[in-house]
Amino acid sequence: MLDANKLIAESKAHMQKAIDHLEVELTKIRAGRANPSMLDMIQVDYYGTNTPLAQVASISTPDARSLAIQPWEKTMIRPIEKAILDSNLGFTPQNDGTVVRINIPALTEERRKELVKKTKAEAEHGKVGIRTVRKEANDLIKREAKTVPEDVAKGLEDQIQKMTDQFIAMVDKHLEAKEKEIMTI
Repeated sequence: MLDANKLIAESKAHMQKAIDHLEVELTKIRAGRANPSMLDMIQVDYYGTNTPLAQVASISTPDARSLAIQPWEKTMIRPIEKAILDSNLGFTPQNDGTVVRINIPALTEERRKELVKKTKAEAEHGKVGIRTVRKEANDLIKREAKTVPEDVAKGLEDQIQKMTDQFIAMVDKHLEAKEKEIMTI
């Protein structure tokens, strides 16, 4: 027997996961402003173990165009610099013996357009994830069609579609906000 409430709840949870993933991916796309999360994926060689940068240093934003990385151990300055250079983020770290600084260059118009393209691709991935959840829910409804009255099945499909539309609108809202952030000079 098909549990309608469970199906709706699970579908909503999966669609929300797609939105959460999109938000994480969009924070990785830098829009010219310094943000400590830009360095989240950097792994530093900490005594032979790859360790996230945030676990060996504190990262701050002294101003909108720079990051300051204060290692907890002075011996970590060189490995942090090497990890940043190896990350292919396009940053050139500078150190003064105690702090590693990164100046974030202003984005060119061409780079902004590339980032908007990347943002649109991430949004499309989010939409595909949401539509996949809808398809799986509808397939389940169709498989259980024998045990559920036709009007109930149709109502469930309509509910799933409305939920899908709401989540797609959320993706569009995130996309619009990120595009605006990227294109703002």
